[in-house]
Amino acid sequence: GEFAAVAGLRNVLVSLGPFYIKLGQALSIRPDILSPQAMVQLQQLCDKVPSFDSALAMQTIRDELGVKDVSEVYSEITAEPVAAASLGQVYRARLKDGGDEVAVKVQRPFVLETVSLDLHLARSLGLLLRATPLSDRIDVVELLDEFASRFYQELDYIVECENGLRVERDMRVLPRIVIPKNYPQYTARRVHTAQWIEGEKLSQSKADDVGALVNLGVVAYLTQLLDTGFFHADPHPGNMMRTPQGELVILDFGLMTEVTEEQKYGMIEAIAHLIHRDYDRIGDDFISLDFIPKDTDTAPLIPALARVFDAALAGGGAKSINFQELAADLAEITFEFPFRIPPYFALVIRAI
Repeated sequence: GEFAAVAGLRNVLVSLGPFYIKLGQALSIRPDILSPQAMVQLQQLCDKVPSFDSALAMQTIRDELGVKDVSEVYSEITAEPVAAASLGQVYRARLKDGGDEVAVKVQRPFVLETVSLDLHLARSLGLLLRATPLSDRIDVVELLDEFASRFYQELDYIVECENGLRVERDMRVLPRIVIPKNYPQYTARRVHTAQWIEGEKLSQSKADDVGALVNLGVVAYLTQLLDTGFFHADPHPGNMMRTPQGELVILDFGLMTEVTEEQKYGMIEAIAHLIHRDYDRIGDDFISLDFIPKDTDTAPLIPALARVFDAALAGGGAKSINFQELAADLAEITFEFPFRIPPYFALVIRAI
């Protein structure tokens, strides 16, 4: 029953438009709100969205970059988009100045308006839900507010451009990682210009170094999470490519999150306690990471955690861990205890 209902919900979300697709994606990483079965269904909510008219896209480029004709900026540009997503679509082009090949992302018309209206309506509904038992588990309004602030950042391509420049600096310490060059001078709120990089999706590559690149990707994310503190929060397979030279490309920095020093050390301690199977210390970690209210008795949690992690760690290292099962078991635990996943960590889970 639930399975059919959630599959139905997924189709409804796609037909409702960008805000609901994104909200579905946001919910798909919240084990404290949805059951594991529902999460799996919603995680399939990829951007299967039709493209919009290219004439409108060209008009947007002219308006945003303040030119009379697109050819003032791009000496050539594809007539139709090479990719479309819920918020925008991408054209392949060449810069008139310097001749670099670039990817030009143009935002869907009226996204800001429709999203703002949808958010307002959803928030009004959330305020009504505060009076219901659902509010013990989750404050819909708080969730929406966190979601909205990220969502608006994702709608501002100037922010994305700055993020890209910062990640490019951060990632210089690692070999074989390519971050596309951003062009602030050809970027505005609804048009983003970045270097076009040839490559194939890492998830579809048949090259023999894919395993090594996946490991490199893990190192890159852990560097962001535990070292630089500026974290790419949306690493789906479409955002990682392999170049013909065997480098790893990371794309799309619309959704970033800042990790504080306290959170970094909290995570490192929790990882250390897990590795040493110091389960009775993990209760304290959960409190310091803001998962559990300060005055909660964490003793009943310990046997449950020990069971789940002993099973996960039994087979010898991370290679043998079944993350799907682990996530489902943890979701069951978080369902039974007064867990609240803080908004910053929802993005971490999604990335992991």
